[in-house]
Parts: sequence; structure tokens; C-alpha cells
Amino acid sequence: MRRVSMVGTPGSGKTTLGRALAERLGVEYLELDSVFHQPGWEPLPVEEFRARAAEVLAGDGWVVDGNYSAVRELVWARADTVVWFDRPRAVIMWRVFVRTLRRAVTREVLWNGNREPLRGLLPVDREQSVIAWAWVKHAEYRERYRAAAADPGDLDFVRIATDADARALLDRAA
Repeated sequence: MRRVSMVGTPGSGKTTLGRALAERLGVEYLELDSVFHQPGWEPLPVEEFRARAAEVLAGDGWVVDGNYSAVRELVWARADTVVWFDRPRAVIMWRVFVRTLRRAVTREVLWNGNREPLRGLLPVDREQSVIAWAWVKHAEYRERYRAAAADPGDLDFVRIATDADARALLDRAA
């Protein structure tokens, strides 16, 4: 396990485990959100996004966190392992709500000067609220990655459904 793709719903633990796994493996960590979301939450043009991701993917070892279809085939073509976070919806929704509230209240700077606004707590528009996005995408991601895990090709698929699964993955990387 040297080139790892971390996928799953927001709030599932991709970033936390991804950073710990990259540190344990001694490889670069890339959160795709940090590249895609430019100042003012403007999306990076697709070709530039793919080019920036490809720079990291050219390395011998990395952990890449994110579900972006624009770069998925690039990531998976170089990956040896896909870590799929398949947490229950109730767990996801609680985690993403608490995280969003904390970020909005503390005005935590995320990527490129962006902050989560308080309006992000109102799950109305999935393009404006990570909470709404997590709700809508949960079933879609579960089906997408369940199908991919059933026919993984050369990829090692690791399903993370519990905190114990996450600890076991880190132990495996030791």
C-alpha cells in the first residue's frame, strides 16, 4: 500500500484517516478539495485541476482524498489501494453537522482563504451546504463504491464502516 485513494461521503473520516495514513506510510497527502476550491469557492477549471492532481500522482507514494469524477480515472489508474468510507448515514450526518458548525462559528480557514458560512448549516441547496451534499450523495457514493469493490481489477479495496476498521487499516500500514 503506497498509492491510496480515499473516497466516501463528506464527514466520513477521509481527511482524518488520510492524513494519519500518509504520515504512517511516509508519503505525500493531497486533499482534492484544497486544489478544486479556489478563493471565493470558485472551482478550478477541469484541465488545470487534472494537471495539478497529476503532479502528485506521478510520485511513488501518496494518499489522495476526494471523490471528484474529473480526476477519478487518473487517481485509480495509479492507485494500488482504494479506501472506501461506508459509514451509516446517521453517523455521517452528525459528524458533518458538528464539523460544519465548528468551522462556521470559529471562522476556520479551509483552502485558499475559504471559510464555511453559517448558511451552510441550512441544508437547502446541496451546492451551498455540505450537509445537504452529504445527505444527497450518501446513497449515490455507497452504490458507486460497492459496485467498484465488487469488480476492483488490480485495486485493493478496503471498506471502512467503523472506527475499528480505520484503526485496523492504520495497523496494517505500520
